[in-house]
Amino acid sequence: MQLANGSIEVICGSMFSGKTDELIRRLVRARIAKQNVQVFKPAVDVRYAMEKVTSHAGSNFDAMPVAKAGEILSKIKPETTMVGIDEAQFFDEEILNLVKELARRGLKVIVAGLDTDFRGEPFGAMPALMAEAEQVEKLHAICMVCGGEASRTQRLVDGKPARFNDPIVIVGAAELYEARCRAHHEVPR
Repeated sequence: MQLANGSIEVICGSMFSGKTDELIRRLVRARIAKQNVQVFKPAVDVRYAMEKVTSHAGSNFDAMPVAKAGEILSKIKPETTMVGIDEAQFFDEEILNLVKELARRGLKVIVAGLDTDFRGEPFGAMPALMAEAEQVEKLHAICMVCGGEASRTQRLVDGKPARFNDPIVIVGAAELYEARCRAHHEVPR
């Protein structure tokens, strides 16, 4: 069944910029407005509670963990009007087709994720999701070096910047990552 007004929104930015807090804020508003909301997250994200999206600040919202983007479609309930997806950069490339299909069916889809990896390069399907979205909001954190506006995620290994060829995906929080501005973001080759 195709409903009217399907849409895609993307919330992106560096780590510690408030992406999950903003996603949760929008989901709570929708629920207050009596919308039927379902939320999904990648099963690989085990930093906090398994069945919740949780921000670094501590706010949370019930969510269903899934291993692959393709699993989401079969879990959508008929009454659902809004779908939230957190940490979208961790999903396989199928996330783009899934999000487009949900919007085609008339659902409002809100996706949150890192737009760039620790190297400062586009992360996973996020650039394609941003291109497909009706609305994109890029949030910024505060640089841990100078206090300026941070748009980058700095990975640290033993207190030093991770090297360019290190693995792209290592799930972690403040113990491994800092927000940095362009000037203070370092990726040794």
